[in-house]
Amino acid sequence: MVPTGAYGTWPSPIDAALAASHGGRPEYVGMVGDEVWWTEPRPTEGGRRALVRRRADGTEEPVLPAPWNVRSRVVEYGGQPWAGTVRAGTGPLVVFSHFPDQRLYAYEPDGGAPPRPLTPLSGTGGGLRWADPVIRPERDEVWCVLEEFTGEAPGDVRRLVAAVPLDGSAAGDRGAVRELTDDRHRFVTGPRLSPDGRRAAWLAWDHPRMPWDGTTVMTGEVTGDGPFTAVRAVAGGTHESVCQVDWAPDGSLLFVSDADGWWEPRRIRSGAADGSADTPLCPGRGEEFGGPLWQIGLKWFQPLDDGTIAVVHGKGATSLGILDPETGELVDAAGPWTEWAPTLTAHGTRVFGVAASPRSAYEVVELDTRTGRARVVGRPHDDPVDPAYYPEPQIRAFTGPDDREIHAHVYPPHNPDRSAPDDELPPYVVWAHGGPTGRSPLVLDLEIAYFTSRGIGVAEVNYGGSTGYGREYRERLRGQWGVVDVEDCAAVARALAAEGTADPARLAVRGGSAGGWTAAASLATTGVYACGTILYPVLDLSGWVTETHDFESRYMESLIGPAAEVPARHRERSPLTHADRITAPFLLLQGLDDVICPPAQSERLLELMRGRGVPHAYIAFEGEGHGFRRADTLVRALEAEVALYTRAFGIERPDVPPLELRK
Repeated sequence: MVPTGAYGTWPSPIDAALAASHGGRPEYVGMVGDEVWWTEPRPTEGGRRALVRRRADGTEEPVLPAPWNVRSRVVEYGGQPWAGTVRAGTGPLVVFSHFPDQRLYAYEPDGGAPPRPLTPLSGTGGGLRWADPVIRPERDEVWCVLEEFTGEAPGDVRRLVAAVPLDGSAAGDRGAVRELTDDRHRFVTGPRLSPDGRRAAWLAWDHPRMPWDGTTVMTGEVTGDGPFTAVRAVAGGTHESVCQVDWAPDGSLLFVSDADGWWEPRRIRSGAADGSADTPLCPGRGEEFGGPLWQIGLKWFQPLDDGTIAVVHGKGATSLGILDPETGELVDAAGPWTEWAPTLTAHGTRVFGVAASPRSAYEVVELDTRTGRARVVGRPHDDPVDPAYYPEPQIRAFTGPDDREIHAHVYPPHNPDRSAPDDELPPYVVWAHGGPTGRSPLVLDLEIAYFTSRGIGVAEVNYGGSTGYGREYRERLRGQWGVVDVEDCAAVARALAAEGTADPARLAVRGGSAGGWTAAASLATTGVYACGTILYPVLDLSGWVTETHDFESRYMESLIGPAAEVPARHRERSPLTHADRITAPFLLLQGLDDVICPPAQSERLLELMRGRGVPHAYIAFEGEGHGFRRADTLVRALEAEVALYTRAFGIERPDVPPLELRK
């Protein structure tokens, strides 16, 4: 008979170190010859991103040893940081962005020589940064996005498409970098070359729009040694978001647009004079074939040699399918995966992506389009503990204010070694995702299992404003940040309590970045939660818009409204304005190197809470930026969080490290 134990007291084999070591996912898959390569997190190696190759015989090995860190800082969230090719006689060549100095390097892993720099350093502002590279061996160049700071302020920056010589002549000479576009647009993605190499396509957008508000598809003619010519806009616009563009083998231009309310694939046939000839390829499904372009170079589709297109699509959850653009027929790959990351590549009839499920973490998957068979080929999921300890998610829809639908994933407490007393309801933590233009995927997350296996439930809320449910759902948050997100999270919490799923006296809220804003605002305005965890948050809009990076510096114009027009709304919505209403204990976690949500935001909240008698703890981590990457940081953060809940919920756990709360 399974022993009975109070919720929150259950022993669990999933400790913080285990959860920390299994966090993150492979990213940016690509082909180098017939090998598939990708980047993956290494929390125990200082949080670096390693570049990994899978050889033709199936063996995996890192391309570069520590401390090489393959990660870009373009728009701070980064983007595609590497590209590779095979050169006759010398083997693979990879060009990559090294995180500490942001220079581009070239490296021949089979040649024996160390990586050599291709781009110079700059002492101005944030320096020179590079992303979304495309190697052009016939020109002895790599084409990519250049982000160049012209001053010390975050907004002193220009972005354009540039060509960097592969011979290293630009390593000490900025003048040797060839500019392929001008900087008339504030933001650009990397170029995609037509099959004949004569045309390039890329995306562009400008303040105050974010890329999920409106982007433009640009095309230009490739010249011998000058910038692109005949540059023009062919699709998209100020109220239409295009999140990816590429070329089909027949020279048609493919892109994903939300012109009809959902991100859907569209095509401009080869030879069409302008975008008026674009046609939808799979209309009317009520699904997303794209997502928010938080990083430069994300890929939701991959053109294949036979004219079909590999696509990531779905509503809430996602699948990998093969789309026939002539008939609109879409056939999905079979398998257990419920979430495909926006990264795809192909080699002949084989498609490679990164996928996960509620029972497996993200792994590299190959789909053979000839047979329809999908299999794991890289970073395979391994069960570090008995899967019986994993939570079983429930896909739920709740009703919020004005009868609006709210999507959520509910993870009840679960442990095969314990049952709860019949007369006890479990504590629950409501998780608010970041962005806020983002969503919580339906995947195995050992951080969630860390709590559920101890007897604490988790509810991930895809509140109004989340992606994955169409543009109308996404735009519920327009002008309503700090209202709709807070209301939706509280509605889910109250519903769980009302139906007898959760203990109404033991509810917590937790979020990072934009989710930190939601968590702090929830503590200040709802009275629903007994405590909360706030990670690297936005708290004070008057300071944040001048303290943050360029990419999000005008984000508030859509989320709140222009500050010049609605200054009172900016003050009223800021959680800092209502700090005097926070009476519940909270934990505040902050990276000291965070340039997106700087430590000053957290420090202002702490100053306002001083001497008010509200128990709280502040832990700041040196060497961490926006989002934690190091194993020791992740362990400390998780242990502090569970310590807060055990204390606030009255749970007896002698194995939880003490958390010192100040007042």
